[in-house]
Amino acid sequence: MNLPGTLKAALFGAALATLAGPALADQLADIKSAGKIITATDMHYAPFDMLTNGEYEGMTKDLFDGVSKEIGAEPVYQDIPWTAELPGLEVKKFDIVIAPVTITPERLERYAFSLPIADATVALVRAAGNDELKQPEDIKGKTVGVQQGTAQFRQLQAFGEKIGGITVKEYGTTDEAYADLAAGRLDAVAGSMPNLTYLVKNRGETFALFDKPTFGDPTYFAWVMRKDAESESFTKAVNDALLKMTDDGRIKTIQEKWLGTYTELPREVPAK
Repeated sequence: MNLPGTLKAALFGAALATLAGPALADQLADIKSAGKIITATDMHYAPFDMLTNGEYEGMTKDLFDGVSKEIGAEPVYQDIPWTAELPGLEVKKFDIVIAPVTITPERLERYAFSLPIADATVALVRAAGNDELKQPEDIKGKTVGVQQGTAQFRQLQAFGEKIGGITVKEYGTTDEAYADLAAGRLDAVAGSMPNLTYLVKNRGETFALFDKPTFGDPTYFAWVMRKDAESESFTKAVNDALLKMTDDGRIKTIQEKWLGTYTELPREVPAK
């Protein structure tokens, strides 16, 4: 049986495609094709993520608006409880978790991280009228609030054991912990230094940082993506955008707007 030349060529091409297997998926290509980036964050984590009169704002939004513009896709912002964000990312409910996530060795094994977006060193805040708590060691025997499922929670637990014991009370959001501290139901709240600095700056009549507020090793906040071949292109695009925004001064402007100061951040993802 003789086949026309064009039909032979088509059949040969189809056979080669079958042998080569399916084309590799590419998250960045899919995002650009869809024209949108699906994100997840907890919009109750000032100054990074806040709802003000029903509108989403904060340092995270300003940063990711810039990154999305560089990538060429519109961001879709979703308010998701923190404890559901990383599990949702793994099953591809969103493209990226833009809630500030502390980089830890355990998380690095499981997820791809962006470059750091802020300092995340754990610190302590007290009621403004409580002058007994000055050093981190002063929380021994006290009740300290912290957001559940965070790196700050684990660091607080370890520090409490080191100094002889504390009572740790977990909260779904930091706002709930701050409310209990203001009401006298807690002695202190642990959180990242930027969050607590912002809190005291805006509510200094109610809250005060410890004289020496931080404890533990310096850590950083970053965004989280899936750690697979499909997502490598998207992770690189996010990091390229952050480097460009660092070099042209946009990140400095955003940090100073929300944190009141600028901290130079690593240009590579820290190993721990």
